[in-house]
Amino acid sequence: MTLAIETQDLVKEYTQGSQLLRILKKVNLKIEKGEFMAIMGPSGSGKSTLLNMLGALDRPTSGKVMINGTDISTLDDNQLADLRNKEIGFIFQQFNLIQRMDAQHNVELPLSISGVPTKLRKEKAKALLESVGLGERTDHRPNQLSGGEQQRVAIARALANNPPLFLCDELTGNLDSKTGQEIMGLLRRLNQEQGKTFVLITHDPNVAQATDRLLMIRDGEIAGEKKFK
Repeated sequence: MTLAIETQDLVKEYTQGSQLLRILKKVNLKIEKGEFMAIMGPSGSGKSTLLNMLGALDRPTSGKVMINGTDISTLDDNQLADLRNKEIGFIFQQFNLIQRMDAQHNVELPLSISGVPTKLRKEKAKALLESVGLGERTDHRPNQLSGGEQQRVAIARALANNPPLFLCDELTGNLDSKTGQEIMGLLRRLNQEQGKTFVLITHDPNVAQATDRLLMIRDGEIAGEKKFK
């Protein structure tokens, strides 16, 4: 079994005034490379905090997060930024596209950060937009695109540096059910054809049931697991 992510006794605490809030309570999980799985829980259960830990967006209070075998607590801020850019594709509910940029330049952005030469990154961004069905919309800005089209741009951008791991936070939350199913189908194709690992944070049972495995989180702890495959 080759692991994409492993956590060991993961704890995250925040101080609110004089009160100590423990959001994650010794979470232990293993996610295999090539998995297509979901983490589901009610609001306030700790699932978004867990996603931030898995994506090296925040550091745990104690415990470990291992990404592709690397203990990320051993990395400095620059190394963490490099890991996020090259190893992880993030897809969010709010799309997080830059409004003043068209689809082409939004997808080019992570390639630019990685130092890919201009001609190559333009070619790659165009090919990625074509791969998600937006080859005719490359010069459109986010406000000229539907919600589903914006999410496709966000997926193309997440694919730009060809990361092996994708972390998705309520990615269908702002989409109608038909568009949401299309986006899930696109992710499943990437999983099956390219062996990408997908972890979907969701509160939607329809999204959860479209994956192979579901972890349920409640009050900062893993509360159960279901397998659909």
